[in-house]
Amino acid sequence: MPSISRYINVISRCGSMYRSERLKDTDLGTTHHTYLLTICRNPGISQEQLARKIYINKSNVTRNLAVLEKNGYIERRPSETDKRVMLVYPTEKAENTLPLLREIIHDWNTLVAEDFTEEELEQLRSMLARIAERATGYADGTEFD
Repeated sequence: MPSISRYINVISRCGSMYRSERLKDTDLGTTHHTYLLTICRNPGISQEQLARKIYINKSNVTRNLAVLEKNGYIERRPSETDKRVMLVYPTEKAENTLPLLREIIHDWNTLVAEDFTEEELEQLRSMLARIAERATGYADGTEFD
């Protein structure tokens, strides 16, 4: 029987393919939705905080933010209290893109969970939340505190 990681990876890769298809007429990549949703929820977040929040290494965050900035979705500004810290803000273009991103996420979730009852979905969410808690505990260095 395949491992839990295998199932999660397959779901993730298929989700990327789905987002890629839905975003093909935009200048967004398949992972940019995570950045934009997080930045719009947390305007002025530092690049380092963003990396920790979405569990992506700092160099990948910097690279993806450069693309988003070039395409007009975000602005990066130095912190007024520490010029070494870059703060990230959404632009109007990012805010205007949120409905599309939320629709894509909703449609994907609906598609993959179509055959589940509400009870099964709640059970699945609960189990996935527990797995995510353990995974993030590992990533944060607090897994068994």
